[in-house]
Amino acid sequence: MERTRSWFGRRRRRKARGEGGGGGGEEGEGEKVVVDGSEIRELVEDREAFGMFAESKFRELDADGDGRLSVSELQPAVEGIGAALGLPARGSSPNADHIYSEAISELTHGKKEEVSRTEFQEVLSDILLGMAAGLKRDPIVILRIDGEDLRDFVDSPRYEPEAAAIFSKIGSEDMSLRQCLLAALQLLNVDNGMPPASDPWVAENIIEPALQKLPAGQLEQPASQDIFLDQLKKLLSNIAERLQEQPVIVAHTENTFDGSCVKRLLDNKFELDKLLDSVWKDVLIEHKNKGSRECLIAALDKMADAAGLPPYGAVNQVDAVVNEALKTVNADERTAVDEAGFKKLLTDILRAVMMQLNRQPIFVSNSTVVHEPLFSSSAILSSPPVKSSPSE
Repeated sequence: MERTRSWFGRRRRRKARGEGGGGGGEEGEGEKVVVDGSEIRELVEDREAFGMFAESKFRELDADGDGRLSVSELQPAVEGIGAALGLPARGSSPNADHIYSEAISELTHGKKEEVSRTEFQEVLSDILLGMAAGLKRDPIVILRIDGEDLRDFVDSPRYEPEAAAIFSKIGSEDMSLRQCLLAALQLLNVDNGMPPASDPWVAENIIEPALQKLPAGQLEQPASQDIFLDQLKKLLSNIAERLQEQPVIVAHTENTFDGSCVKRLLDNKFELDKLLDSVWKDVLIEHKNKGSRECLIAALDKMADAAGLPPYGAVNQVDAVVNEALKTVNADERTAVDEAGFKKLLTDILRAVMMQLNRQPIFVSNSTVVHEPLFSSSAILSSPPVKSSPSE
């Protein structure tokens, strides 16, 4: 598999299937783009290039030319930067939403109403580094689904046993063939070359036209396994044809939480103590009740990157594990603790989370259709260099 570097942390991967073909989009046939934030960090670390970049962005946003930007002006700019980085639009991917939230939190820190040119450069640096950290933790793979992988699946030895297994899950005498086929599509995923069937655009523009090519009378009749396997193969072939005509861009993430990162943190006493010191200083400012459930969850979020955990609220299954760990230290019944007690509570919670994830690892996969053009906002991050303005 060939791999080339792209800008702002996109690692492009092409399957070795030859040149050309399939829809002719910028991504190319069978291509994946991994958005991992590495080149965002490279930009921020290049002080001269980043200074010119920040000045260019400031001038674009400062519509009235008063040398200051309001927070309300900055917030949509974050979404524009995210789009240029290849992130799905806000609301379309849980991982992307958390990256946006982390970036926005940098803007609203201190509740400032306006940001000067100098402050903007500092804030923009924090925003981009926050995005890079989120992407490093949870890379987003952008897939161009053009029907080729789906066609390969249908023609492969995998098809019949997997289709039979799907029928055994969904098959029922009370279900029509149409209902069985639609239920089956919900169980197929990007590994099969299938975009999310739950997406309304995919349902209307890809699936429904493909269904209409099947015998209408048979679709409303009960389906035996043999009929189901035969008609599902025809339906998937029809869908592959539609995808060849109208490729679908999908943002895909996969994460396994098995407690190994938590264990590494707990085993490294120096790093653990340093992190606990930092978290304690933050909660002194932000929370009055240091032993409350709310305070402990906020503290765990500050430790999430180091512990290899998602932010609380991002993954329901991991939230359930954290909730059980909080119960073991009676977090709901606590009112206040001193520094030593607070650090012990967090350590005990992390240990309980580690043990539970070690016993029952959690695998999370999410695929979301990207409806906005993937590279339509690239100009946001490619402004020509400009001369620095006089300092304020």
